[in-house]
Amino acid sequence: MIKLISWNVNGLRACLDKDFMKSFQALNADVFCLQETKLQPGQVTLDLPGYSQFWNSAEKKGYSGTAVFTRLPVLGVQNGIGVEVHDHEGRVITVEFEHFYLICCYTPNSQRELARLDYRMEWERDFRNYLLGLERRKPVVLCGDLNVAHQEIDLKNPRTNHMNAGFTDQERAEFTKLLEAGYIDSFRHFYPDAVGQYSWWSYIRNARATNAGWRIDYFCVSKKLESALRGAAIHQEIFGSDHCPVELTMEFPE
Repeated sequence: MIKLISWNVNGLRACLDKDFMKSFQALNADVFCLQETKLQPGQVTLDLPGYSQFWNSAEKKGYSGTAVFTRLPVLGVQNGIGVEVHDHEGRVITVEFEHFYLICCYTPNSQRELARLDYRMEWERDFRNYLLGLERRKPVVLCGDLNVAHQEIDLKNPRTNHMNAGFTDQERAEFTKLLEAGYIDSFRHFYPDAVGQYSWWSYIRNARATNAGWRIDYFCVSKKLESALRGAAIHQEIFGSDHCPVELTMEFPE
């Protein structure tokens, strides 16, 4: 059994001061993916015995960034998606394992008043093309903060948030295209009707205490891997960020 965790830590240095290592050890994942690390190389040193560490930092200090820690054997690693306009913000790490490619992704936010929505649409098309290119070689597991609540069931207040960043018709349609291209939203695969299962809460209006959240953190898995899926979870009991960790378990034949 392989256990994978994805967590937007919203600043790893801050999260380290909020029991990150305790949570890391308790989750005991084979692969741990982080988004929004907000780190430059050398700003932290993590002692993670048994894990290989891979980092992709944004050129802009204190912004974005991803990391993957794995105790599974690694066949290859790539930062970015090979499209120059997208590869300055540290948003993607691809790790090749025996049975699949793992992509740790922090999708660009469309921002207030949808200032970056046009760029987001460009990103969606290019990123999907990147996924499908990998898919021709080996199945893909995509995880991370994808910055979209796909359906109304995926956020507490869909009506008042309609056409806000993360719940625009355009962003939701792009997520649908991803699923139609041959991917499974692993949490909905196991829990198609579960309500109140969110992974992000605003820091304002006491949102986490009232569970006024959004499910925007995902494991999306190639349909070719459907038979390997064993479970999915959202760890709402874990604090330290405005997001909580999400989990996928898979099993492959020996």
